[in-house]
Amino acid sequence: MTYIRLRSEFVYLAVVLDAFSRRVVAWALGRNLLASLPLAALEKAIHSRHPQPGLVHHSDRGTQYASNDYVKRLESIGAVISMSRPGRPWENGRCESFVKTLKQEEIDARPYTTMEDLEQHIAEFIERVYNKVRLHSALDYLSPEQFEGRQEQQSGVMSSWLPACLSLRRHEEIVQTQSVGSSA
Repeated sequence: MTYIRLRSEFVYLAVVLDAFSRRVVAWALGRNLLASLPLAALEKAIHSRHPQPGLVHHSDRGTQYASNDYVKRLESIGAVISMSRPGRPWENGRCESFVKTLKQEEIDARPYTTMEDLEQHIAEFIERVYNKVRLHSALDYLSPEQFEGRQEQQSGVMSSWLPACLSLRRHEEIVQTQSVGSSA
């Protein structure tokens, strides 16, 4: 998630990025930092990609991504949950790089006054520029869309790999554990 300044308020953007192809799969824009914002982006990503069990979902340690609702939704699709270690933003570097690109190439290029105006331009940037024509050196100078197309042609399916992951207890599990083990 990142913030974007409008003339009279800050708004927030949550993004789901395919780490393999660098494609922005889904995003959501909102006026608060509640877990419902990244959850809305996650729902769009699930709807568009129909992930199989074993999908690795990596994020930073934001409270929204560790919230019960978000974690339960990931568990419901059989996702493996992975989070960056504390103080290591480079472990979520692909998404951080996308946010930097979005801000440098779109957000900083024009002043936005309304959320609707911003939303229209973000959609245009992601769908018409970033995913379709913006070249990435890590993808052999192909756009995310071209890279995915080449991968599908070569293998018939998208390649996958499983990085190391963390198993984190949610707040409700910690509270239950402490209640069971405590005595007065």
